[in-house]
Amino acid sequence: MIFGWFNSKEVDALAAGMARDLTKRVPPASIDSKGKKAENKQKRTHDLVLRQAHDFARQHKLNLYTKARLANRFKWELLEAGYPKGFVDSMTYELAAIVAAAESEQA
Repeated sequence: MIFGWFNSKEVDALAAGMARDLTKRVPPASIDSKGKKAENKQKRTHDLVLRQAHDFARQHKLNLYTKARLANRFKWELLEAGYPKGFVDSMTYELAAIVAAAESEQA
């Protein structure tokens, strides 16, 4: 019962999948790319990744631990992939906000 509260298998898989999608679509080396095409690609990918988190949070009841775990795993996946710290911090903050907003939509 209480151990289910700490079950993070699904959020770990989600964090890894979102980081993999981001890395495949917008590699760390291309984050500083300029130009309308590069910016549009980054924006679309950003929206896609955060939409995945939003949809997951709406479908699953996440507790405090699983929300924190999702954000933390996502952050470390991006850092290990080689993304700049500022970018990672921004994405992680937005992810946490999206997950919190998705929960409030359910209520």
